[in-house]
Amino acid sequence: MRHREAVGWWGNVIGVSSDLLRERLHGVGEEIARASERSGRRTEEVKLLVASKYYDADQMKALKEAGVKLVGENRAEELSEKQARFGADFEWHFIGHLQRRKVKDVISHVENIQSVDSIRLVKEIAKRAENPAKVLLQVNVSGEEAKYGVAEAEVEELLEAAAGTGGKVDVAGFMTIAPAVERASDVRYVFARLREVRERLRQSWSPHFDLSELSMGMSSDYAVAVEEGSTIVRIGRVLIEEGEPAVRRRT
Repeated sequence: MRHREAVGWWGNVIGVSSDLLRERLHGVGEEIARASERSGRRTEEVKLLVASKYYDADQMKALKEAGVKLVGENRAEELSEKQARFGADFEWHFIGHLQRRKVKDVISHVENIQSVDSIRLVKEIAKRAENPAKVLLQVNVSGEEAKYGVAEAEVEELLEAAAGTGGKVDVAGFMTIAPAVERASDVRYVFARLREVRERLRQSWSPHFDLSELSMGMSSDYAVAVEEGSTIVRIGRVLIEEGEPAVRRRT
């Protein structure tokens, strides 16, 4: 199977060329364009973020050569190693679960922390931020216990906490992760609901925060997310595999 040649047991890409990545990125871009057209949006409204957890520091060059501009890292340690070599080549976001003790290692290295899910984390970011830190609040729309993120009812508490930091934490919008399903259409409600939450809160919080960003949609459901208003889609597996889930580390 072709994807087994491309993905190692640690989840890293092995030997996927920049030409192949460029070809697949083009396909993703075309799908985003079609989804944007179906929903009456401009393609330029949607940013494409590549999850860099599939690429070690040696392999990031392929992403650069393929024309990737925006990447999202899941781990503070890998972020530091990759930025040491490719810092100026990408816009960096942090998209993994962030522990408070790791904030100091992340805060000055990324343009956006997309996974803020507690008041204590908001306060830690404010404590460590030398300049206003742009963040997204992670909302667990589906209510899955295994997923991080706050419940919809708790979102305003985080907004209030961010507003109380004296401008140190700038909430740019929201992020969510949909449940894994066979048909992307089955999670449309997740994306539609987060958009509705954003629109409701945007009216009352506009003096403080823009709330324009919706980071939602991944490799298996990004087209549906775009149709429902996503402004950032986070893709990874769709670039490195064909037809089957990526081979992941055995744990």
